Amino acid sequence: MKFFSNGAMEIGIDLGTANTMIIHNGKIVVDEPSIIAYEVSTNKVIAVGDQARQMHEKTHANLKTIRPLKDGVIADFTAAELMIKNMVKLIPKTNNFLTRSYKMTICIPTSITEVERRAVKDSAVHAGAIEVFTIYEPLAAALGIGLDIEAPDGFLIVDIGGGTSEIALIALSGIVTENSIRIAGDAFNSDIINYLRKNYNIMIGERTAENIKLQIGSAVTNLEVDVEEMEVAGRDLLTGIPKSVKLNYSEIAFALDKSLIKIEEAILKALENTPPELSSDLFRNGIYLTGGGALLRGIDKRISEKTKLKVTIGSEPLGAVVRGTGVAMSNYKKYAKILSNN
Repeated sequence: MKFFSNGAMEIGIDLGTANTMIIHNGKIVVDEPSIIAYEVSTNKVIAVGDQARQMHEKTHANLKTIRPLKDGVIADFTAAELMIKNMVKLIPKTNNFLTRSYKMTICIPTSITEVERRAVKDSAVHAGAIEVFTIYEPLAAALGIGLDIEAPDGFLIVDIGGGTSEIALIALSGIVTENSIRIAGDAFNSDIINYLRKNYNIMIGERTAENIKLQIGSAVTNLEVDVEEMEVAGRDLLTGIPKSVKLNYSEIAFALDKSLIKIEEAILKALENTPPELSSDLFRNGIYLTGGGALLRGIDKRISEKTKLKVTIGSEPLGAVVRGTGVAMSNYKKYAKILSNN
C-alpha cells in the first residue's frame, strides 16, 4: 500500500453496524464499537468507540449516545460522518502521515440501495476522503480468509455481522447468487432481551445482552464443551427492584432459535439458486462462515446438520472483511473489477 503524491493515506474501512474496523498497510489499526456520544446542547462529540459504548444507556438529558448504522446501512447521516471522522483520528501517526486526507475503500452489504451507497460515500467524503471505493462484504470476506476468488470454483460465504447476514456464492471474482437478510448480531441481542423479559420478568439493556451472547451464547443446546452458567442482573418488571438470575447456554440457544432458523432458510435459498456445476464445487468446498456471528458456539455444527455440507469457520472471522479490503487495496490492478468508485 502506498501514498499518493498529494499525501493521501490509503485505508480500508469495515463500517459495521456493531463494530468499525480500519486497516492500513495490511494491519488493523482501529477496532472499535460503531457508536458515538455527544452533548445535546452543543452537538460536540464527547467519545467514540469503546468509550462511547461504556456510556450507552447510562446517559443524562444533555448526553446522548447513538449508533449511526442500522441493519448494515447508515441510519443517521450526520452521526455517521462524525463517527468516521473521529475513527480515522484514532489511526496511529507515522512519519509519512503528512495530511489528514484519505483514499478510502469501504465495505457495503450486497443488498444496499443506490441511495444507501451514496450516503456511505458522502459520509466518507465529508470525513476527509478525496476518493472513495466500495467493495461488497462477501467478496472482501472471501479475500480475508484466503480464498482464490478468481478461480473457476464456487465458494459459499456466510458473513454474519451485526445488522445483516450476507450469503453469497462467489466464483470468477463475482457474485453468482446472493441472499441478504437483516437478521444478525443485533437480532440475537434482541432475542436475549425478549427471552429474559418473558421468562424471568427481567428487563436488561443492549450491553448486558451483548455480554450474555459473548460469554454463554450458543446455537445448539448440546455443546461438547461445558460452559459455566452466568449471573445476569436487571430490573424486575413487577417490583422495579434490581434482581439477578442465573442463565445457561442451552437457554440462550433456545432464545436464538427463531433468528438462527431464518439464517438457515436464507442459506438454503441461496443453495437452491446455485447452478448445478457450482453445486458440485460446494459439495467439495462446503460453506465458509465469517463475521462476529461465526464465533457463536456450535453455529458451524448447526448449519452443517441443516445443509449436509462441511462448514468452515474462517480464520479470525471478525476481521475477515476488513482484511480482505486491505488485500484488494494493496493489489488494486488485480482486483480492480470488484472495487467500485461510482
